[in-house]
Amino acid sequence: MIQEHKKSTSSNNPPASSIKHVEKLLRRETGKAIQDYNMIEDNDHVMVCISGGKDSLTLLDILLKLRQRAPVKFSITAINLDQHHPGFPIRQLADYLRDTGVDYKIISENTHRIVKDIVPEGKTMCSLCSRLRRGILYKYAQKNGMNKIALGHHRDDIIETLFLNMFYGGKLKAMPPKLLSDNGYNIVIRPLAYCREVDIKKYATLRGFPIIPCNLCGSQDNLQRQVIKRMLAKWERTNPGRTASIFRSLRNIVPSHLVDNKLYDFSKLGDLKTSTVAWLPEGNGKPNANSVSQQTGSKSSMEVITPSDT
Repeated sequence: MIQEHKKSTSSNNPPASSIKHVEKLLRRETGKAIQDYNMIEDNDHVMVCISGGKDSLTLLDILLKLRQRAPVKFSITAINLDQHHPGFPIRQLADYLRDTGVDYKIISENTHRIVKDIVPEGKTMCSLCSRLRRGILYKYAQKNGMNKIALGHHRDDIIETLFLNMFYGGKLKAMPPKLLSDNGYNIVIRPLAYCREVDIKKYATLRGFPIIPCNLCGSQDNLQRQVIKRMLAKWERTNPGRTASIFRSLRNIVPSHLVDNKLYDFSKLGDLKTSTVAWLPEGNGKPNANSVSQQTGSKSSMEVITPSDT
């Protein structure tokens, strides 16, 4: 029961000033992210997705506090998807949500059985599990008029995703603070985008949230993400402030100093008096001097330099 997670003696209670300090920090950073990306507007109905972890419980708590003094009126519904993970304390979570006074709903879908049937034993189930969960939540939000879906991802999640995509996917891609959902109906928002995980963890501990572990399904941790997390932690120990600098870089993109022609048209630079020449004929990985001469109408004097010539 939720009562088991409350502090039993006054001597164990953290100073109110400590809680207020972290709360103020999280409220300020969350409010700024909401404002910067216009996440929540007047008359929005926000679905706050609750897993029972520190991030989603902190998100709900901070949004409820911000709503009391927000410049716009919006409604909040906390949604938990019971995926039938073994030992998931659904009653504990329901009791907590009821005690907060927030409008809430627990949806029951046995996606755990589906995942177990598909994913080989010992493999990570997180990817398929999250896709199934996302589809169910999107449909529920659309059916019930919830036009914003709030997720508990924070700054560290965004940075880790950036490096995951770079190292393992060959893409310069992170996790946006706001995006249109795959079904084209819902707007997904991440109000904790500016918040550090360490601050969220501290706040959840000070508040005594009934944290539910995320490994009840028996799945292995995402090993690639753990590698990135350790790498970033090491960088931060060696050079404090490095992760903050990395996050700032995501808001200061200079397309002309990258190498993506879709972001920046490099072919328009300079005084081009002739049409673009075909340096790489189809199926050939090397420059072809003959193709250049054919396009210019004269014999080319250009010499193709191969690695053996250097």
